[in-house]
Amino acid sequence: MQVYNTGLNTPSVAAGPLYSLRLYVAGQTPKSVLAFTNLKQICEQHLQGRYAIEVIDLVKTPQHAHGDQIFAVPTLVRRLPEPIKKIIGDLSNTERVLVGLDLRVHQ
Repeated sequence: MQVYNTGLNTPSVAAGPLYSLRLYVAGQTPKSVLAFTNLKQICEQHLQGRYAIEVIDLVKTPQHAHGDQIFAVPTLVRRLPEPIKKIIGDLSNTERVLVGLDLRVHQ
């Protein structure tokens, strides 16, 4: 398990809520690496200073899959702000990810 807090700063109240994100992957596969790269890019563009990413490798710790009911990888779980939301895939569809994170309204 790796935790990336590079984006987590002390936000102003006007900046919005903090986002606690978990990315479940299965090793260093191309899809897993792409999902992390896409997630970091989205967070840096849309959640500056308001996010923490926790990467959980299910090859190393398969028991973590049960807690968030993970059935496919890569899977992104937004733990905060509530409610919990899940997005499955490599996160290459930025619009879908933004809608899934409630950062943009679905049109």
